[in-house]
Amino acid sequence: MLKAGLLVGRERSFPDALILEINNRDAGVTAEYIKVGEISSAAPCPYRVIVDRISHEVVFYQPYLKAAALSGTVVINNPFWRLADDKFFGTALVERLGIRVPKTLILPSRDYPEDVISETLSNLKSPLDWQAIAAYTGLPAILKPHWGGGWKDVHAVGSLEELLAVYNRTGRLCMMLQEFIQWEQYVRCLCVGKTNILITNWDPRKPHFERYRDVDQALDPSLVERIRADAIKINEALGYDMNTVEFAVRDGVPFAIDFMNSAPDFDISSLTERYFPWVVSAMADLVIERAKRASESQIAYRWDALLNS
Repeated sequence: MLKAGLLVGRERSFPDALILEINNRDAGVTAEYIKVGEISSAAPCPYRVIVDRISHEVVFYQPYLKAAALSGTVVINNPFWRLADDKFFGTALVERLGIRVPKTLILPSRDYPEDVISETLSNLKSPLDWQAIAAYTGLPAILKPHWGGGWKDVHAVGSLEELLAVYNRTGRLCMMLQEFIQWEQYVRCLCVGKTNILITNWDPRKPHFERYRDVDQALDPSLVERIRADAIKINEALGYDMNTVEFAVRDGVPFAIDFMNSAPDFDISSLTERYFPWVVSAMADLVIERAKRASESQIAYRWDALLNS
């Protein structure tokens, strides 16, 4: 029997439902929660697939997942890319792919550790041209970390004075400034296996657990297809098999706003009964398919040719 393992934090509704769904299908794959302690560098991984929901918060899990990938385990999402991605590079990449994004700037950190002296920063311009920065993105704008999630440390700034005041409180964080898109419609795509896309009505202005609730809007069919195609292109470029992609629609044009969520919120209290069953079923399909075709599904790493020679 092939085994799939789930690596999770405090969430339970989605992983419990996914384990139950996989095990009830009698498809030759069983699923369970992973228990892991010390790891030998030579130890094989017993799982054909691991679904990672928590390594962004628990550092120990990161080398564990890389070692699992070395053993031939399919890790969802790719642990090497998960540790390398950042929102600024992702924005630049998506823009190069021809997908509309807000005007975006990356900014040097406000503060540095004490052992980083002025000579260490000799390549940085100082002071920054804040007038030019604000003119490029326009105001209001969004100031947020280039790496992170959960809307943490995200600020809307409406004036140059407010931008400077907020920036001066960001400490060692590396921040990016983005144009604020005044949107008429907003959607969130639930993405499984890169190409399986469920476009949902979602309102970021509502409290967290209300964003999927009572949000109904009619989307033009051509807009739906463009959003679907853009979401697939983003997932394929980033290598994400589990993701959410958000688009703000202005004047009929979708702008990719947030699209690097490698452990997206799949809790039933957020998704509601309207969307939760789809996510559970789609993820079960993906895990079972990847477990049965692990050798074909695994990403080709640089060391594979050497190990297999």
